[in-house]
Amino acid sequence: MIGATRMSRWIGHWGKLCSLLLISIMLILIGFIIFKGLPTLGLKLFFGDTDPLAAMMGQKPVWEGIWPACVGTLTVVLCAVSLAALPGIASGIWLASAAEKRAQKVFSLAVDILAGIPSILMGLFGFSLILVLRASFFPQANVSLLLAAFCLALLILPYIACATQNALSSLPKQLTVTGAALGMTQWQATYRLLLPQASPGIMSGLMLAIGRAAEDTAVIMLTGAVANAGLPGGLLQRFEALPFTIFYLSAQYQSQQELDMAFGAALVLLILTSIIFTLLAALLRRRNCNIFGSAKSLIKETMC
Repeated sequence: MIGATRMSRWIGHWGKLCSLLLISIMLILIGFIIFKGLPTLGLKLFFGDTDPLAAMMGQKPVWEGIWPACVGTLTVVLCAVSLAALPGIASGIWLASAAEKRAQKVFSLAVDILAGIPSILMGLFGFSLILVLRASFFPQANVSLLLAAFCLALLILPYIACATQNALSSLPKQLTVTGAALGMTQWQATYRLLLPQASPGIMSGLMLAIGRAAEDTAVIMLTGAVANAGLPGGLLQRFEALPFTIFYLSAQYQSQQELDMAFGAALVLLILTSIIFTLLAALLRRRNCNIFGSAKSLIKETMC
């Protein structure tokens, strides 16, 4: 008994030490990026020598700034999440509540395999898809923002599906029983009772998917991201993105100014994803208050 207690204390101490080590490494990396990138923040980093208002209105191109890359990153992430959110959440609901055991195992295995595919292979898949389209019935097919968003959507779809499945599976079974007792169908119970309660877990999966899509370089490098493409001209046009800009500047910089610009772009990407996460968290808190209040009132009205 004493040996087991010592062992548990030893494991607890090592767990705390490992957690402290991971947090320290993360803080060191973030601090290094802030130290290198903070002095470069300014209008020149975003717009170069171009007038900021004219650049934001798209009247003049930006050749020495990261403004087009910022717009391209937001656009491709928004498109990718829009393509992956509905199928991912629907797959998670099906896996958690409506799937047969054998089908659930097969589909879960497929989701796990898709989640483990390296991003470079997903980029090669998109590039190969273009070659197939060119050789078959669409000779004008080319790499574009839409192709990059589609490949990123395939990359982040397993994260959303697994997060939705885990969030719904962790809910108490009494909620389903309560819905059936109130005369709700399975879909009504899922939509009115289970999904509102599981929304924090689902939103966490969406946040993870957004971060995964925003930082990926291999996929967009092979499916549409190029240097000096300017602002996105459409879904079928090439674009700039912050991850590719960081990779391009850090790998082929010709001066210290370009290297500092890469650190500035890395800091901007970090700030951009932090702002998105903060906005989603605030939206989640507000939506939870509204949904939980309406769900409670619905149950009370139905019981009365």
